[in-house]
Amino acid sequence: MSVGNLRGNALAKVDPKGRLKLPSIFRSVVEPQYGTEFFLTSLRGESVRVYPMEVWQRIEDRLARASSFNPSVMRFKTATSYYGQAASMDAQGRLLIHPLLRETAGIQGEVAVLGQQDFLEVWNRAAFVQRLEDEPLTDDDLAALADLGV
Repeated sequence: MSVGNLRGNALAKVDPKGRLKLPSIFRSVVEPQYGTEFFLTSLRGESVRVYPMEVWQRIEDRLARASSFNPSVMRFKTATSYYGQAASMDAQGRLLIHPLLRETAGIQGEVAVLGQQDFLEVWNRAAFVQRLEDEPLTDDDLAALADLGV
């Protein structure tokens, strides 16, 4: 089952203890369907990916069927294991982002929480705005999306 409703953006804050209060527009979708268990990780250390544990387990199942000798699979597993940690949402809707990931991604203070269909992506807001300016959506991107029927 896919959430499908994790879309859009909500601004949030990460408190000094490293806890992200999940924005209500996302919490109201995720919690009833998936509960309070999550896997927080990153691909490159630029942002935090917040996967409902059920969604992450489906990714792990697909990886288990792939060859462990595939270099791309190994790099993905290594990065997501290095940055990754399970987290439980508390009664106030907060998730603890562990220090290594918080520091590497610059996750403190104001953050942007983006819905990515079946997971959330958390960015340092200033870094994300800079990335949008540095890497805007191009005509080539739009052509590639058109080829996909989007």
